[in-house]
Amino acid sequence: MMSKTGLSEGAVLAFQNDGFVLLPEFYDIENEIAPIQEGIRQIVELSARRHGLKIACDTPLEAMTTGFMTLIAKDRSIGSEIYDAVKQVLGFMRLVVDRRNEELFRGLRAGSIPGIAAGGYGIRIDNPREGKFRAPWHQEFPAQLRSLDGIVFWSPLLPVAPEMGPVEIARGSHREGIVPVFSESGQNAREGAYGLRLDDEERRLAAYEKCAPLSKPGDLLLMDFLTLHQSGENLSDRPRWSMQFRYFNFAEPTAIRIGWCGSFAAGVKFSDIIPNLKKSE
Repeated sequence: MMSKTGLSEGAVLAFQNDGFVLLPEFYDIENEIAPIQEGIRQIVELSARRHGLKIACDTPLEAMTTGFMTLIAKDRSIGSEIYDAVKQVLGFMRLVVDRRNEELFRGLRAGSIPGIAAGGYGIRIDNPREGKFRAPWHQEFPAQLRSLDGIVFWSPLLPVAPEMGPVEIARGSHREGIVPVFSESGQNAREGAYGLRLDDEERRLAAYEKCAPLSKPGDLLLMDFLTLHQSGENLSDRPRWSMQFRYFNFAEPTAIRIGWCGSFAAGVKFSDIIPNLKKSE
């Protein structure tokens, strides 16, 4: 049976039990995904022109693969320029605030007051064999805060094959609650959310089945803010392009207590807001 939000009873149950669910073909390719892909193509083309470079970008696929790879091979900073620009594509912003996303959230969080985490939406570009920005095992809550009751919306802009490193998820790990974290230390330590590590990580992860759902444009992956997950390792020859945005519940008690404060994207240390999240080293 389907609910009015388009969620089947099986999908709702899977989300409750597993902490995630994949909804195939949720977004319309022609009317919702293609405009975003074309917006990205135009930005890649303009960026190439700005830097006086010639690349293949007649189609979105060319621009997002060989074109983009040619640009970052010439100058890696061009990739950062494009990364910052594409999150402002109008088609993407329309999708972020689409009413169906709100209805999905309400369908999974009865009685909630949904909001969108400011700074919690964007388009990721995970380049082949580039580990610097690969997210380690984590929960969304320490990096985002806002509310304990939150859901990540994740959707690919290119088909994700196994060698491209699909998101890896620890099934049912959301039921453990908040996991304390600590920051990496040493010469090669990463900053911000990329430098957070789970307390007793190896033991915790050993308790869960790991899965890495494959997906294609139009599919939507929903994950609880407390579900343990990590970025897959991209071993292919093309970037992995994906969209992420985070909805949260204003009415959840922790959200009210912290005044819906954000974390890294808001320039705030989560340990200043919820000190017991940070493990003493």
